[in-house]
Amino acid sequence: MTELDFYDIFQGQVAAFLLVLTRASGIFFISPFLGSMNISAKVRAGAAIAVAAIIFPVVVKETVVQAPATVMMFAFTVAKEMFIGWLIGLVGYITLSAVNLAGKVMDMQVGFAMVNMMDPTTQQQTGLIGNFLYNLTIIYFLITNGHHVILSALAESFRVIPLDSLIWNTSLPQFINDLTAGVFLNGMKIAMPVTFAILLTNVGLGVLARTMPQMNIFVVGIPLQLMIGTSMLSMVLPFYLLFLDVIFNEMYANISIALKALAP
Repeated sequence: MTELDFYDIFQGQVAAFLLVLTRASGIFFISPFLGSMNISAKVRAGAAIAVAAIIFPVVVKETVVQAPATVMMFAFTVAKEMFIGWLIGLVGYITLSAVNLAGKVMDMQVGFAMVNMMDPTTQQQTGLIGNFLYNLTIIYFLITNGHHVILSALAESFRVIPLDSLIWNTSLPQFINDLTAGVFLNGMKIAMPVTFAILLTNVGLGVLARTMPQMNIFVVGIPLQLMIGTSMLSMVLPFYLLFLDVIFNEMYANISIALKALAP
């Protein structure tokens, strides 16, 4: 083997590894838990390199990749690979956003809307119930090995969409639009028990205010809403975990659909 041949092989291997690393890095930007903002950038970068190093031998065994002729073409290829990894994380992020929406709705109904705290995973202000539900969701996500499924989807993406073979599908924007619309539907499903209980409470307080005008409804109503809201939340938590299984399975199916939409 001549020195030139060795250089050509080395150049192809380096290009392939950089593309694998770029796609793997995408899920560490926005995906649930793996892309959490309270995990330092150095840890996420190291995890991306480790994942790429594990997947790389399998990828190059099935695909022969050569570096593009120009730097601009290589940069365009890197952007495409980053988009694939980012899309996997985006589908998971959008799906779990229903939990944050449900938490905000319940916070407003119960009376916690004015009490906000910083969520370290998203670097945003969230209510008490919303923060509790999201943290519970992430814990259940890890218990059910959801992060393993995300990594498996990343590995599967190299079979569905080989390196430098992404084809844009015009149906993808509509798919993202439908996925975002599903956030509101799932969020309201989660918040419905507490919201309905508070609605019945307000109706009862309204009837009580008409029959007993001398009673200060505001003094009685706020603690009553808090008590009923938290009690209802505690009763529906076991069913909430069952509903999370449905959301997770939906998320995994949507990731598969998104990858197939970009397949050549």
